[in-house]
Amino acid sequence: MKLTNRVLVVGLGLIGSSFAQAIKHTGLVGEVIGVSRSPSTLFKALDMGVVDRCEEQLSTALAQLSAGDVVMIATPTLTVKSILQQCGDALRRGVVVTDGASVKGNIEQDARSMFPAEHLRHLVLGHPIAGSEKSGVEAANPKLYINHRVILTPLPETDAESLELVTKLWQACGAVVNAMSVQEHDLVLAATSHLPHVLAFALVDALSQQKENHDIFKYAAGGFKDFTRIASSDPMMWHDILLANSDAVLERMDQLQQQLEWMRKAILAKDSDAILSSFKRANAAREHFLNLYQNLGA
Repeated sequence: MKLTNRVLVVGLGLIGSSFAQAIKHTGLVGEVIGVSRSPSTLFKALDMGVVDRCEEQLSTALAQLSAGDVVMIATPTLTVKSILQQCGDALRRGVVVTDGASVKGNIEQDARSMFPAEHLRHLVLGHPIAGSEKSGVEAANPKLYINHRVILTPLPETDAESLELVTKLWQACGAVVNAMSVQEHDLVLAATSHLPHVLAFALVDALSQQKENHDIFKYAAGGFKDFTRIASSDPMMWHDILLANSDAVLERMDQLQQQLEWMRKAILAKDSDAILSSFKRANAAREHFLNLYQNLGA
């Protein structure tokens, strides 16, 4: 049985195109339609088999949807607002709207200011915890979400049928689906995703401005490469994420700054026990995380 007749994916970067291609491969959706501002992106999406067909205008695509169909907004975080505005003006009753943005609080606020109560019933905000340093439709990977978590943050108004439909679509992509509140999501992701990106970008930027940067990078070992890998991520995307989730990110940065100051004092005092205890706690916490990650699909 088909899960839904049509899925409209707005934005065909890594997240959107991978979702589109994954659900297309399942055969559980009647038709997958892609929308992008870039004609070349639409051409590539068709050529690669990412979608069944494309529309250049969002309004044209929205007019083709009916109750039970799904709109997946996969545009950069700060552009979701304009897509919601267009959906609010043209969305038919019963069409489910979801998204893949990394921050949820600003999107909930925008949706509440633009959507009537009926549309809010079918709004299922979400965030796939998967990605790559690569971007664009060329990076489409139908296996991207297998055994990766997807966090759904339904609103109090969200009806059970809409939540179930979006859940099943992600599960069909191979994802492990969890639910939490919008507020909890933004705090958790500030710590586990947004803050690490800040650190990676800041470290590479700081070292690149040192006079001896040639030797620094020349003799950097694998650990430096692993730690700074995410500094290769799309700068504009992460610029948008940090601005959208600034309060939570600043809170996490303040907490880390306190920890760094504590460590600085311990090193200055040559407090061997304090330093070793901190490292052992971190080591144990890291092993615990790895066990959780490895058992994700169990």
